[in-house]
Amino acid sequence: MISFSSLSLREELTRAVSDMGFETPTPIQQKVIPQLLSQPSDIIGLAQTGTGKTAAFGLPLLHHTDVAQKHVQALVLSPTRELCMQIQEEFKKYGYYMRGLRTTAVYGGVPIGGQIREVKAHPQVIVATPGRLIDLLERKALSLEHVQYVVLDEADEMLNMGFREDIEFILKNTPNRQYTWLFSATMNNDVRNIAKRFMSKWEEYAVAKENVGNENIDHQYYVTNHHNRFETLRRLLDFTPGIYGIVFTRTKQDCQDIAEKLMKAGYHVSPLHGDMDQKMRSKVMERFKNKTLQCIIATDVAARGIDVNDITHVINYELPDDPEVYTHRSGRTGRAGKSGICMSIVTPKEISGIRQVERLSKTKFHKSDIPDGAEIVRKKLFYYLEQIETAKPESDFGKIYQSTIHERFEDMDKDELIRRLVWLQLKETMEAYNEAEDLNAGFEQRGENRQRGNRSNVRLFINIGMKDGITSAEKLLAFITDSTDIEPGLIDRITVRDLSSFFNVSGSAAEFIIQTMSQKKFKGRKIRMEEAEQRDRDRSGSGAGRGFSGNNSENRSRGGSRGGYPSNRSFSRDNEGNRNRNDRSGSQKFNRRDRD
Repeated sequence: MISFSSLSLREELTRAVSDMGFETPTPIQQKVIPQLLSQPSDIIGLAQTGTGKTAAFGLPLLHHTDVAQKHVQALVLSPTRELCMQIQEEFKKYGYYMRGLRTTAVYGGVPIGGQIREVKAHPQVIVATPGRLIDLLERKALSLEHVQYVVLDEADEMLNMGFREDIEFILKNTPNRQYTWLFSATMNNDVRNIAKRFMSKWEEYAVAKENVGNENIDHQYYVTNHHNRFETLRRLLDFTPGIYGIVFTRTKQDCQDIAEKLMKAGYHVSPLHGDMDQKMRSKVMERFKNKTLQCIIATDVAARGIDVNDITHVINYELPDDPEVYTHRSGRTGRAGKSGICMSIVTPKEISGIRQVERLSKTKFHKSDIPDGAEIVRKKLFYYLEQIETAKPESDFGKIYQSTIHERFEDMDKDELIRRLVWLQLKETMEAYNEAEDLNAGFEQRGENRQRGNRSNVRLFINIGMKDGITSAEKLLAFITDSTDIEPGLIDRITVRDLSSFFNVSGSAAEFIIQTMSQKKFKGRKIRMEEAEQRDRDRSGSGAGRGFSGNNSENRSRGGSRGGYPSNRSFSRDNEGNRNRNDRSGSQKFNRRDRD
């Protein structure tokens, strides 16, 4: 078996690697390092996150660096600030014993003045994000004239983020480049085109997709309706009280909103996304690595710089569009021989995405039921009891407080004391989940909602109608479902009028729709939505408003028939038994998502 000591690395690097506790190279390191040490050439390395790519290119890069030369000899490009900083930290560890070696990282989000001073101190190796590197080149603060080695790390992600022109500009400004090393999780057409343009004949090295196929990862999915997605996330967090994980969202706004709602509810979490400045992002990562946070809520791009081996759970708040992204996400757990769990929250219509990932990764997903209140309380009870059983109080604690504790509770028997202590720990959880509703998809449609005081149907008012271009029930339904991602089967009895419209919706979804739609606009007009019953109460005594008359009160409460949406019209059932609209052609997408 190959070991680091058997490789032909310079002695300083071998010593540093030994200090770091590494003995056996990973598969990608075994394939790439010997080649780049003995016969450097252009290469493409295909491997997933967490497979040791940084050492695969970093050790040969430092091995060939001439510390006597005071100019930039090697350049590493990475897509994000976090990954850039992570690579720089690894290089510092590898080159700890290399006297005269200077490496520096340049990236956006921090003042450029300090980085200009660093690059003028003559580093031999620069790790950079494309945008900041170009800033330095345009300011003539940096020259790439003597660069011999260029590494494109996470090349597919850089191209996905729109850095194609930046990469081409940078590569054109390395006239004496001898070798290009490209590392990527996937070999798509964009990556291949970059290779064809800027690399000579290359060798390709690929290792199996270890992350999704990792037997140590349990892949689970939970099916709920869209408006219950956040509450499902809370259930999963409460059901795993010892969680140390990452919750992935699609957009920066979702990341921020979800994190704020969880923090307000008392969870130890923090957001991590591209709109946060570098100082704040670094502080979040420090708190996460110190385990003062139980979870971070992150976008895919921001999470690229997270390198933590003992993450217990990855939660997909929504499935990513690309199955390859799922590979990156799930690979954050189950590392270093440890077990991990990857949970995905999906709606019935998103189950096909689970099947697609299963086919591509050859990994079996397990459908799990969303835990109910009793299960969560029981899980927290056992967790708390285990904490007590395994606790090791400091020796001085007993000496200082033992007599005080004994005096206070000497008249209380042991069972009563334990009961009260456990009650204090579980009281809030029991109150929160007392008669909590079942969040598993299909529950509401079966009419089995047991939530106390929950109404089965609510009539809602919205302040747009035919004069706004909503000329049919179908158009209103399309606007609402596109804006909220609510399941169309939860909405019926739609009435469209000149200046307003009404529809019925499941009681548990009403508040979600009102809150979401109230933040939307239609053709520049701010949406106003409220319960029709409440609207009638607010208007009583002041006369009927525009578009209403006293004779229509019954029609409003029952939904009426004029312009209504018949229950047997424009719907079909898919294989999961859920209702879908047959004709959505021409409907406009109003909720275009901002990507990080």
